[in-house]
Amino acid sequence: MSIDRLAATPAADARRIWVVDDDRSVRFVLATALRDAGYAVDGFDSAAAALSALGARGAPDLLFTDVRMPGDDGLVLLDKLKATHPQLPVIVMSAYTDVASTAGAFRGGAHEFLSKPFDLDDAVALAARTLPDAEETADATQDSDAAPTPQLIGDTPAMRALFRAIGRLAQAPLSVLITGETGTGKELVAHALHHESPRARKPFVALNTAAIPSELLESELFGHEAGAFTGAQKRHTGRFEQADGGTLFLDEIGDMPLPLQTRLLRVLAEGEFFRVGGRELIRVDVRVIAATHQDLDGLVAEGRFRADLLHRLNVVRLQLPPLRERRADVPQLAENFLAMATRKLDIAPKRFSNPSLDLLQAHDWPGNVRELENVCWRLAALAPADVINTTDLQGALSHAPIAGGRGEWDHALGEWARRRLLEGAESLHAEARERLDRTLLEVALELTHGRRAEAAAKLGVGRNTVTRKLGPGRKRG
Repeated sequence: MSIDRLAATPAADARRIWVVDDDRSVRFVLATALRDAGYAVDGFDSAAAALSALGARGAPDLLFTDVRMPGDDGLVLLDKLKATHPQLPVIVMSAYTDVASTAGAFRGGAHEFLSKPFDLDDAVALAARTLPDAEETADATQDSDAAPTPQLIGDTPAMRALFRAIGRLAQAPLSVLITGETGTGKELVAHALHHESPRARKPFVALNTAAIPSELLESELFGHEAGAFTGAQKRHTGRFEQADGGTLFLDEIGDMPLPLQTRLLRVLAEGEFFRVGGRELIRVDVRVIAATHQDLDGLVAEGRFRADLLHRLNVVRLQLPPLRERRADVPQLAENFLAMATRKLDIAPKRFSNPSLDLLQAHDWPGNVRELENVCWRLAALAPADVINTTDLQGALSHAPIAGGRGEWDHALGEWARRRLLEGAESLHAEARERLDRTLLEVALELTHGRRAEAAAKLGVGRNTVTRKLGPGRKRG
């Protein structure tokens, strides 16, 4: 093992960068370029050497690593670093831009993937973008500790292809349309595209166009001037201005009214707009990422979506697979969600038994990843033991909220009743009432993170009712 140190003494407050590569020439030229830019640089010829120094000297501010090296490769090093220093940004370098290397790097938490051979100026610029000022770093760390950003998880071919596409698209200033069923994680993909892009230090602004009344959506997007309409007492900055320099994520774009589609098309084409009631032309630099679960081509054919807007948004399309098409990812997702839920609820860690993981994989998950996450929260709050078995899981799945409208709920209830009666069940009304009450209570507790008094208030029942139906043993959240 060897450690390279440049002879010149850096400034006392210089940011520390480590370069890990078994090719001495690569270590030397990259370290020299980084040092000339004012960084304190150490070079290592192996993952073992870097890990040894990590234990003795603490983590650097940034680490570059090659992928293919003797001993532990760069992806193994990345995994070990993220396990002990999750906030350390790691830039993975490789001459092999295959699916395994690229997707493995991003899946393992790499900040960026740098293809060899690379321009030294580009590498130095990437280091500068990755390392904000010390004050900003402290703020970012505090924000991260307070509200960690959920991550895309998966190891199936479909997800590896998605990670590779994100890695390639992140650097390209192109509009992206993300499609997929409800609950597949479209906003997480948008976050990843932003986080891995040159715009990462600028705002990421999200807007669900289906959640805003149509009469208010124009103001939300473009802002308004004081007096523009009744109730507009002061100037309001719209989402496009808020996202200037960064990324604007427009979810459920298929629900946008046609008149607003026309205004959006102009902004995408020209990068300028007027606030509602305004005369000042506002110019912005925003990357727009849109998402929908609807068939936009079908909406165009029906005259409900502009064809020219679809072409403008659909420069690149990413199709997210439903969870039932990547069942091998279910155990990893479930264990991650369960661990997150127990931490948030401040309760003892729990784990799934192997049979329960098999049952999770066999489920069709019509609500996709979002449904799986909700089930894991329910199990974290309500499963009585540290090991979740198939009985716990069957109860959670049977109590899972039914997506959709009243007709779907009635249909599912009717199917359940028909099956139970055919099985010879008696006192079905009492059983249905008990399951209905428990489902409502469990969902309310899930949404209030286990706070019984708040759950009872939302349901319009007394707290004693919650305690009586669930039992006194549950810890208050």
